[in-house]
Amino acid sequence: MQYQNKVINGDVLEVMKKLPDNSIHLAITSPPYNVGKDYDSHNDQMNYEDYLDWLNKVWTETKRVLVPGGRFCLNIAPTGIKEFLPVHHDFTTQLRKLGMLFRTEIVWYKQTMLKRTAWGSFKSPSNPHIVPSWEYVLIFSKGQNKLDGNPEDADITKEEFMKFSDGMWYIPPERQRNGHPAPFPEDLIYRLIKFYSFKGNTVLDMFGGTGTVAAVARKNDRNFVHIDLSKEYCKVTEKRLNSAKEKLSQVKLSLPIAENNIFKKMGEPIGAIHR
Repeated sequence: MQYQNKVINGDVLEVMKKLPDNSIHLAITSPPYNVGKDYDSHNDQMNYEDYLDWLNKVWTETKRVLVPGGRFCLNIAPTGIKEFLPVHHDFTTQLRKLGMLFRTEIVWYKQTMLKRTAWGSFKSPSNPHIVPSWEYVLIFSKGQNKLDGNPEDADITKEEFMKFSDGMWYIPPERQRNGHPAPFPEDLIYRLIKFYSFKGNTVLDMFGGTGTVAAVARKNDRNFVHIDLSKEYCKVTEKRLNSAKEKLSQVKLSLPIAENNIFKKMGEPIGAIHR
């Protein structure tokens, strides 16, 4: 697959339309939340209906490129306080209408508020505000619940499986932003990749940002497809991937020769397609 293990700089819909049918085992992404974040190359204050329509087209392509039983992990937060928008419900409705199977929702608890200001009617039931200290990871499957794979390529440990199968995940947000306003913490992506894919599977992030999904996929013997509109974010992603490759090479040299075969799939070059 020509897009496998590539950092692709381009418009999400234009690129995804060129991806082959049934080529992705796991998609993990967090789209722009449309709340005015300072992205490098995206207007994050679209008309809400236009925003939903745009992402519905992305979900349609996501379903097409997933293999039967392929998973889609969609990170989204409730947005707004005074003017609350249930975007997580709207996305769920869209994906179910497309025929995706809604499997579960993970609550990513990420309490970060050191100082609160949006209390509403302070100390009064008149009009108090709830400030979300969590986000959701909505999990969908294409067509069937089971993802086919070789049992020997399941690399999640017993302890990890028991921990990750609890749907409340406390993971602090990422502090090292690399110029991106809302990067994933690596632990969140690690859990999703280990829980929902086999070694050797291909993992897509269509709003790839600064490359956390791609980097964690590479570190854990998965292939990746990274798409982002920003050239700057793609440059950061390539640096992260090259760093991950160097670290894997160092580990490889320290292992007995008999164990080196686990790195054979990691040797493909990283390239960029600029559109």
